[in-house]
Amino acid sequence: MGASPAKFLFDDDFAAPNGGKPPTITLTDHAAKVKDVETISYGRGFAQAQNEAKVDAAQRSAAALERIAATLQAIDKSLAGVAARLETEAVEVAVAVARKLAPELVAREPLAEMTALATGCFRHLVAAPHVVVRVNDRLHPSAREQLEQAVQTSGFAGRLVVLAEPEIAPGDCRIEWADGGIVRDSAATAAAIEEAVSRYIEARLASASMQGVPWRSDR
Repeated sequence: MGASPAKFLFDDDFAAPNGGKPPTITLTDHAAKVKDVETISYGRGFAQAQNEAKVDAAQRSAAALERIAATLQAIDKSLAGVAARLETEAVEVAVAVARKLAPELVAREPLAEMTALATGCFRHLVAAPHVVVRVNDRLHPSAREQLEQAVQTSGFAGRLVVLAEPEIAPGDCRIEWADGGIVRDSAATAAAIEEAVSRYIEARLASASMQGVPWRSDR
């Protein structure tokens, strides 16, 4: 009996690996590969989470710094306004004290400022032929005595004339010489000071208002 003819295996692909048979893997290798994939996936997820956390932390830090900067700016404006208010109130107090003390000092020493002013003039007018000093009529005798003493120590060699004027306030005077003169007028001086202080207060008030600081003045 002859040999059986060979069968043609048309279902087998001999060009494919393993002769076209599906690859096989053991359960141990499969578990190891799954674990490797899980490890890689976890690492990628962890790295992504870290990056997201860093971005979020950076954004939070930037927002916090912006809030701090805004707060510091507001504090700076507030402190500047408070400083302006305290400075202005100090000026108001000083002016109020001076306004109260000045008349009392003049009443106590009505000739002090006038004599000091005249003495300064005498020292600069040593070559003048004469100087006229007009004073309050009630203070005329004592004023003339003090002014004559001042002339003797100042080097003034001209003629001194002291005149009584009822319209001149006690402590005030008018000093006249050939080509000039000077006036001590406490009321005019007080008015000028009052105007200067008012302008200063208004300027500081406007500055504080621009800085958004509430302003209060009882002046």
